Amino acid sequence: MLPILQAAGWPVWPLLIASLVALALIVERIIYLRRAKILPPQLLEEVVRVYHNGKITKDVVESLEKNSPLGAVLAAALRNVDAPRDVMKESIEEAGRGVAHVLERFLTTIGTIASLAPLMGLFGTVVGMIEIFGSTNATGVNPAQLAHGISVALYNTAFGIAIAMPALIAYRHFRALVDSFIIDMELQAVKFVDVVHGARK
Repeated sequence: MLPILQAAGWPVWPLLIASLVALALIVERIIYLRRAKILPPQLLEEVVRVYHNGKITKDVVESLEKNSPLGAVLAAALRNVDAPRDVMKESIEEAGRGVAHVLERFLTTIGTIASLAPLMGLFGTVVGMIEIFGSTNATGVNPAQLAHGISVALYNTAFGIAIAMPALIAYRHFRALVDSFIIDMELQAVKFVDVVHGARK
């Protein structure tokens, strides 16, 4: 591996740093964005049961808020359980925006690396081409310098594309996953609003 990095020249080091950052963020998002952690099953039913039993206390709401992102949205609804429907929905939307921001954390960085890696590879290619042209002098072509320039150009292009592809796939996957989580949270929150205001009629 070291000979390849040496052949690729100094432009490959920013690409390697970008790849390590992307890998760390992708692993972190895989661990964090698990459906059972974001949308715990049966949580809505438990909240409805607490509401029907009239056991809504400050401790219950705070515990629910810390439970999960869905819990934070439902906790906002519980805080406004005695408010009109519009107020309750508005508080849910505000909590939902905060939760969405947390779920989308690091996605912009992954998307930026996916877009930037090919450009970084292209920069390495340009550096390699400069070395290729620099290998020509009055006495002819320096074969070692020419070979090194070609290595820099090709390796950096390959590294840039190799980093961009998985980063782009991960970005699109996480983006779709977060969108689906947000939609599910909205649906569950609306169900709870319907339960509360349906019980008042």
